[in-house]
Order: sequence, then structure tokens, then C-alpha cells
Amino acid sequence: MRERIEYWAVVTLARSLGRIPRGLARLLSGLLAVSVYCCLGRLRRVGVRNLTMALPGLTEQERKRILRGVYRHLGWQLVEFCRMTRYTPENTRNWMRTEGLEHYMAAQARGKGVLVITGHLGAWELSSFYHSLMGHPMGMVIRRLDNRRLDAFVNGIRCMHGNHVLHKDDFGRGLLTAMHAGQTVGILMDTNMTPPQGAFVKFFGIDACTATGLAHVARKTGAAVLPGFMLWEPGEGRYVLHFGPEVVIPHTDVVADDILVATQLCTGAIESWIRRYPDQWLWIHRRWKTRPVGEPGLY
Repeated sequence: MRERIEYWAVVTLARSLGRIPRGLARLLSGLLAVSVYCCLGRLRRVGVRNLTMALPGLTEQERKRILRGVYRHLGWQLVEFCRMTRYTPENTRNWMRTEGLEHYMAAQARGKGVLVITGHLGAWELSSFYHSLMGHPMGMVIRRLDNRRLDAFVNGIRCMHGNHVLHKDDFGRGLLTAMHAGQTVGILMDTNMTPPQGAFVKFFGIDACTATGLAHVARKTGAAVLPGFMLWEPGEGRYVLHFGPEVVIPHTDVVADDILVATQLCTGAIESWIRRYPDQWLWIHRRWKTRPVGEPGLY
């Protein structure tokens, strides 16, 4: 009964936001974002803690401005997701575009597969959808939702234009298969991990336990690795899917060192984009929760 109620509540919300004008939907989501920002003090405190550690030069007002922006962009992403079933290349032309596509096309042309490193920055749900909408379907590594009916509904939207999902509980084999087939897979690589799935690398100068699976697959298959983020560009008033230059994965005789260096390079690439768009990253996630042995918790 609970799963059915959750499912129909989400479907009703999605259909409602998807049918009203986009401007009105954004206004409503903005009001919801403000309410959530004010009411959920625990998440707000996590965000303040993260910003204080990662960007210590900010003032209190700057931290508040960034956190309000985080909630605003989350609300906007909700609107976009609810409207994605209506999107076409024609009706998105004036407010979505791609930049750096040449990096992606060059990586794909090598024929060894492409691993897109991305994170909870900007409109991450919209990025893979728009890429497939423009003729470049890809795989996505995701965690299954506990509500299976809701999981099927969400994935049905994600995969409308040829995308496919790789579930985290068996993504290693799926990644290897996709790379050998010359496919593209996007991986959210900015969440807290625990050993042995993760290793500690620097993220904003702080040790952060980070997934190493992408580095292992890239080293084994020779797949190209490049960053990709769908970001809101306020000066243009539209979303831009950015592809950055390829991240070169080292190949030496010491595999463990190569994996650690590659993971650091990928994490550094993500950090560089977050620094450019700080109000679009998910600061309310406890990214530095896992600590090296002997270190006290940060939250």
C-alpha cells in the first residue's frame, strides 16, 4: 500500500508540473525550495559545514547565497524531469545546447568506449537525457529505487531516447561490456564511498573516500574518460551540456598507483567545475563522512 501511494503521489506531481507552463512550474518549485531550505535545518547545517571546510574564504552571507541556489537548482531540475517526456530537438533548441561536443566525438571515434565522469552538479538528470535526445544514447550507473514501481517509472523517462541503466549492484560487469562494445556510460563520481570500493584522494584539499571503479575499467579497457555536466548558464538563460577535455589515465607497472592517480585526476576535474558553479552542486550531501582510520568524524 505504501509503495502504491508513493508511486501515485510522484506520478501525479510529475504530470501536474509537466503540464503547466514552464515559468509557472519554476516559480512553484522555487517556493517549494525556499520552504525546504527553511524547514530542513539538518541538511542546511551539513551544507554550511561543507562550504566552511571546502571554501573557507567565504563569508556567512556568501554561504547562505550558495545554499539557497542549491535548493533553487534542485527545484528547477525537478521541473525539467517532469517535462522531459515532452522535449524534442526542436522545442529545446532555444534553451539547451552542447559545448565541447568535439571532445566527446573524438573520444567516441577511438572505438574503445567513453566514460563520462559527472556528479550532482547542475541538472544531472537532464544531461544524459538531452545527450540521447540529440542522437547520442548512453548508459547511466544508478542505484535502484526501493520502490520498484517508481524505479520503473523514472527509468522509463530516462531511457525514452535509447539510454539504458546499469545498476550499482552489478555495474562492474556492465561497464566492461559497454566499453568493449564502444558505448558511452556516465558515472556520478562525487558521492561518499567506503573501502574497499573507494580510496582516499583530495577533494577541495580534504581526504575524501572516492569510487575507484571507473579508474579500474578505464585502465583495463583503454576507454576514454572525460567530464560532462549540464549546467545552467544565467548569462544565456539556458542549460548547456559541457564536455571537457579528456582525462588521461596513467598506465605504469604499478596498478595501485595508477588507480589512485587516475581517481585523483577525475576528482580534480569534478572539483574544477564545482568551483566554477558552486551554487549548482549538492553541498547538502555528507561527502566527507568516511574518514581515514583514526581520524574523527567531520559531521
